[in-house]
Amino acid sequence: MTPEPVLGMRPLATAQALPQRVVSTAEVAALCGVPEALAVRRSGVHERRWLSGDETALSLGAQAARTAIARAGLTIRDVDVVLNASGSQLQPIPDGAALYARELGVRGAATYSLHGTCLSFLLAAQHAALLIHTRQARHVLIISSEAGSPGLNPQQPESTLLIGDGAAAVLLGPAARAGQGLHATRIETYPEGADHTRIRGGGTLLTPQNPAARASDFTFDMRGLQVLKLASRVVPGFLERLRPGLSRGLPGITHVIPHQASQAGLDLLRRYGWPEERVEVTLRTLGNVIAASLPLTLHQALTGGRLREGDTALLVGTGAGLIAGGMIWRL
Repeated sequence: MTPEPVLGMRPLATAQALPQRVVSTAEVAALCGVPEALAVRRSGVHERRWLSGDETALSLGAQAARTAIARAGLTIRDVDVVLNASGSQLQPIPDGAALYARELGVRGAATYSLHGTCLSFLLAAQHAALLIHTRQARHVLIISSEAGSPGLNPQQPESTLLIGDGAAAVLLGPAARAGQGLHATRIETYPEGADHTRIRGGGTLLTPQNPAARASDFTFDMRGLQVLKLASRVVPGFLERLRPGLSRGLPGITHVIPHQASQAGLDLLRRYGWPEERVEVTLRTLGNVIAASLPLTLHQALTGGRLREGDTALLVGTGAGLIAGGMIWRL
């Protein structure tokens, strides 16, 4: 077998920042007019965090970033690149990374966003690996921070029951040993799913001034069953192209870090023969935190000792578009 090419990098530190307000599924179910037991069974979420008070996605993202930098024993001056990898944008202009730069005291370093909805962290991690491996940067900070709750529509219980708010930061640096880093990455897009998950308003196609615009156009709109059907058709082949055998087991994989899309999405993973004890789940207590779900789940696996240095993790998921993405990362 031909050895996989490796983009050398390693996580120096991870951190999370969660809103103070814990919202039970009973509370959200009442808001949506859905029985609590049915809401828990369908969503898989028992509680999630929603913003309150003066909390914002910006303040949470900056908090997580500062904690990660401190845990690595570095300062913001040691960070060469700051990548904003968030699905819910702070504002259209300037780029959200510039707002994080101002919040963190970055001046002169490179800051920009990589946006792939729920898979934004995957894109940012791959980009960071390229920068670090080619010595264009030594320390890259990725921030994924989400405030999905303000854009929820209670008349759409399917999505309202799922979404949580929160932030995670991952500070990456050069590999410390041979073979440490990204062994495989893959992104595939299936645009027949482009209308299955969307927020129509807010861009140039549908502005608030458009007489055809409705308030619901500026809230989250998801057709979960269509997303699940499309994913069930395309993901097995995608997994085989990422690494042969992944649609039937976990060849060479220690632990799976999946995007926490929904309970139905996590249940789909069982079809691939992936043992439940090797799949990290944060959906029950955090919900679907959009692009922050992957780094939050990675953070909890690392800090909980279930994923250790030397292990090989599969980070995988789908995002609006429909986009399928995954990476194989030896830590």
